[in-house]
Amino acid sequence: MQNIGPIGVFDSGYGGLTVLREIVKALPQYDYVYLGDNARSPYGTRSFEVVHTFTLQCVTRLFDLGCPLVILACNTASAKALRTIQQVDLPAMCTDKNVLGVIRPTTEIVGQLTKTRHVGVLGTTGTIKSDSYPTEIRKFFPDITVHGEACPMWVPLVENDECHSAGAEYFVRKHVDKLLAVDSRIDTIILGCTHYPLLESTIRKFLPNEISLVSQGPIVAERLGDYLQRHRELEKRCSKKGSRLFYTTDDAETFDAKGSIFMGTPVRSSYLTL
Repeated sequence: MQNIGPIGVFDSGYGGLTVLREIVKALPQYDYVYLGDNARSPYGTRSFEVVHTFTLQCVTRLFDLGCPLVILACNTASAKALRTIQQVDLPAMCTDKNVLGVIRPTTEIVGQLTKTRHVGVLGTTGTIKSDSYPTEIRKFFPDITVHGEACPMWVPLVENDECHSAGAEYFVRKHVDKLLAVDSRIDTIILGCTHYPLLESTIRKFLPNEISLVSQGPIVAERLGDYLQRHRELEKRCSKKGSRLFYTTDDAETFDAKGSIFMGTPVRSSYLTL
């Protein structure tokens, strides 16, 4: 008899909580376990090999906690580790569990959002250098032109609760202007980092009204619901008591203080070793 357990949500730090927030809003009946690898964050500047190693360790830990399904609510992990985990690690480890990412759900629907067929991506240095968004978008919409802009200062601004400061406005405007200078026909911009929804109101200040800003959380939540409907055997193994557990590989008190900002509600976490 197969075990029943919570849906696991993983991120290198806090950003994945913005995705979990939307998932819980859309699918509140399920149990969720969130794991933030804060002790080794950030992942954005690390190599593919290191990100894969760290991500696999955290996925394995969530499997050990009983999760039949894990969401990589981290763009860097989705870009640098997901494919290897799905194609190499899972077949060797376990064939009755699965791991999903946050990049594909967004790229699958972006063609419905853009009229000019010119799309921009704002992300961490690691995500932009990985070329994951252009690669995935071309699979579904080869006619779309994609330009990315790395925003290395945005994550520290968010994590230090400086989203509405003068410094945030300076760095947001700098990178938005650089992206639009590369391609003035962009009419849709993807927030390619789960921290960035907290900067959304600041980003909009420097965007023309006709440009759409796409946040991943609601899209991932909608696509997860669709995935569970299409994979009924896996869905039956996801427990449904409406519980939420939070773990961090670093200081729990610090995680709770910052995590509550991302989650939008109080967070109470526990320290977890890998």
